[in-house]
Amino acid sequence: MTTSVHGPAQESVGRPRSRRALLAGAAGNLIEWYEFGVYGYFATVIAATFFTPDGGSSLEGLVATYASFALAFFFRPLGAVLFGRLGDRIGRRPALVLALLLMTGATTLIGLLPDRAAIGAAAPWLLTLLRVLQGLSAGGEFGGAVSVLTEFAPPGRRGLYGAWQSFTVALGLLAGAGTAALTATVLSPAALHAWGWRVPFLLALPLGVAALRLRLRLEETPAFQLARTASATGRGGTGAAPAAAAPHPRRLAGAVLLGAGRTMGWAAAGYTFLVVLPGYLQSTLHTTFRQALVATVLANLGFAAAILPAGALSDRIGRRAVMTTGAALAVALAFPLLNLLQEAGSSSLARGVAVILAGAVVGLMAGPGPAMLAEMFPVTVRCTGLGLAYALANAVFSGCAGLLVTELIKRTGNIDIPAYYVVVTCAVSVAALLTLRGDDHRRPLRGDRAAG
Repeated sequence: MTTSVHGPAQESVGRPRSRRALLAGAAGNLIEWYEFGVYGYFATVIAATFFTPDGGSSLEGLVATYASFALAFFFRPLGAVLFGRLGDRIGRRPALVLALLLMTGATTLIGLLPDRAAIGAAAPWLLTLLRVLQGLSAGGEFGGAVSVLTEFAPPGRRGLYGAWQSFTVALGLLAGAGTAALTATVLSPAALHAWGWRVPFLLALPLGVAALRLRLRLEETPAFQLARTASATGRGGTGAAPAAAAPHPRRLAGAVLLGAGRTMGWAAAGYTFLVVLPGYLQSTLHTTFRQALVATVLANLGFAAAILPAGALSDRIGRRAVMTTGAALAVALAFPLLNLLQEAGSSSLARGVAVILAGAVVGLMAGPGPAMLAEMFPVTVRCTGLGLAYALANAVFSGCAGLLVTELIKRTGNIDIPAYYVVVTCAVSVAALLTLRGDDHRRPLRGDRAAG
């Protein structure tokens, strides 16, 4: 029998508190994904500035840039564990504040970092170090933010509240793409490569300060407060259920791996269509930088438009139905959409519709995804468990997307590699998502069980 430390506390959460928590919990995600988006959109510029020595090819520099991109993702699981344990033991608020401080500081320093021409081979190493710090902070951000959003959510709206995490991802990517496009439009190519690319990174500082003010005012979630009180007294409190014990490490590990499998298609398709697309269009299909950014903005608009409706729909018909549909559509549409972009005779309208549709398909997975993960773990390990599942999926299938796609195209000459990547990963996710119960969205957040 499943006990819950969440139900009674959740019922007492007022709407003003829920809305404040929603705003504070989502703010850091916007900063995080703004920065990661900017790095992806300026990948070709960063490659020339930091990773391409004299005589090196642009494709080699792009591979090195994506290798640095991937390395940051492999530090996400460590960040998920470090910040997750802090969030589960001390509180969601301090974990989110520290993650935001680290993220904002590292992003700002990238904008100030001397390039290879100024300090030689030290430049790419220092950039990689800052990417590692960002990976640690990003790994801790997701678990804490999703825990806050879902634990403060009113009954029957957990999918919608959790979807705001993904929606702020879309806003961050759109803000990054818009800033990159504006910078590329206003400045000449020479100025853009010389110093203009730094401006979007430096903008992270004022954005981070604004998000920090919101998070410093954030209250702890009722679920965490009740669990902490129960742990301190050895009782569940008057009229409350006993505190949930931490799950056995083997069961927790199984739930983490299952969660990673359920989100791997979301991670892979999201980064392929939303972040890697600009570099692919430029290096493989030989579009201009501005054309690639326009395509990416359209894809992210489709992504953003689908997220909140998908989260709300999952509160009505279930996470399994919505997420499985998104993953299956990605499998079915990956090749037709990519081939449409590759076809020289395709109209601008058709290409625009294609990238918008690609983004919307990812949104069907990203909307219900945060709530789905939160429902897999009890309050005592929720930050760590869902953060680690998401971080593992992103480390392997998002962080490696640009590196794998670019390197495989370089080695094989097959420009359909992105479609193969999306099809394989989303097919695995379909199988994992089918193990979800159809009524998980109606149940309280788990009290004493780690896996679904």
